[in-house]
Amino acid sequence: MRAVPLHLEAGSDVRRSLEQLALEHNAGGFVLSVVGNLSQAAFACPGKSAPTVLAGELEIITLQGTISPDGVHLHLSFSDASCQVWGGHLEHGTLVLRGADLLVGLLSTGTSPAPSAAPIRSVSSEPRVEIAGRPECPFSRRALRMLRTLGIAFVEIEPDETGPVPQLYIDGVAIGGYNELAELHSRGELDALRSL
Repeated sequence: MRAVPLHLEAGSDVRRSLEQLALEHNAGGFVLSVVGNLSQAAFACPGKSAPTVLAGELEIITLQGTISPDGVHLHLSFSDASCQVWGGHLEHGTLVLRGADLLVGLLSTGTSPAPSAAPIRSVSSEPRVEIAGRPECPFSRRALRMLRTLGIAFVEIEPDETGPVPQLYIDGVAIGGYNELAELHSRGELDALRSL
């Protein structure tokens, strides 16, 4: 791993800047540290269909997660002028106020972050995950982003017209939607589906 400093000027979009860094280096990695402030924060809260946007003088507390050329999965926390802390999934539209300095750990070129002590897994020639979603659905987009970030191969299928989206299947068994996928991830039950 090599540590890459990233300075963001006023007005920079934090998420877009990290996506660009991963593309430029063609590498995956992790946000190691961050110091700076924001004029606007856009973040997704659990259970909400649209991002929450707050404006003002906001101090970044943490920014954690992974980046890769295929996308990012980052959690932001910050405080407002009353020292109230907010946080959620980092979305586009999170803008730097005066400046921000990040340190990003990049892995070997062309790799995405993966657990260092991951168990040996057998790899099927066919993806074991199927997802049915709609482009306008934020939870469909989040589920796709999670699968890409985790390095899980999947096939997109047409959604059932009568049900909500996303609809996810593992080995042909319906598991539910985004919340169920996130729950499986939090318990480490998606690790066996990652590509080697």
